[in-house]
Amino acid sequence: MTTSVKPDKPTTRPPRRMPGWAKVLTAVVVVLVVMFAGIRLSLLPGLRDFFGTETHDRSGPALLESIQDMSRYDAASGNFQVVVDLEKDAKYLPDAIRGTRTLYVGAGTVDAYVDLGKLGDQDVTVNDDRTSATLRLPHALLGKPALDPDRSYAVSKQRGLFDRLGDLFSDNPSGEQAVQKLAVKHISEAAKESELIARAETNTTDMLQGLLHSLGFTDVKVTYRT
Repeated sequence: MTTSVKPDKPTTRPPRRMPGWAKVLTAVVVVLVVMFAGIRLSLLPGLRDFFGTETHDRSGPALLESIQDMSRYDAASGNFQVVVDLEKDAKYLPDAIRGTRTLYVGAGTVDAYVDLGKLGDQDVTVNDDRTSATLRLPHALLGKPALDPDRSYAVSKQRGLFDRLGDLFSDNPSGEQAVQKLAVKHISEAAKESELIARAETNTTDMLQGLLHSLGFTDVKVTYRT
């Protein structure tokens, strides 16, 4: 009597799971490959146009919300330019990993004006012959700086790896709000230190004297409130 011995079945080992750090490293490598591949494609002639994007303006019509009557006389306008160097660093990480530095050229204008609407009856004196007039005006004021988008631009942007990865999931990658606000602040400070207010008051005086002279007044005196 013979007995047949069945061979043992080969044991199957469960597949090894990839450790967590390996998954993170793989994801980072894939992202870097995609980023560098996009840069290379943009440098090759022909492929850039093939993978290019088109811009369509589907904005609705602008709606008029309100109208305000203006009584001020814009007497002078100053053109300013500032170079903003904004750097943000992480405390315990090198700049290549986390940190940004933006070099931005901001160009804008600041208007200086005299509010003629603040003149009262006591501020205007005219003699009986209507040949002499004295006007007492409020001092000139500075308007809000207005950045010119056609003359303002970012010279360079340096970003760490984490900041670049964050831009991929951001609705507003590489936003320039911070450097634009700094540019407005510096331009406003420069306007206060300039001769813009004095020039506005001189121009307002010349304008009013010329206007009243054309109306027959021979003696016109313009002063500003203390």
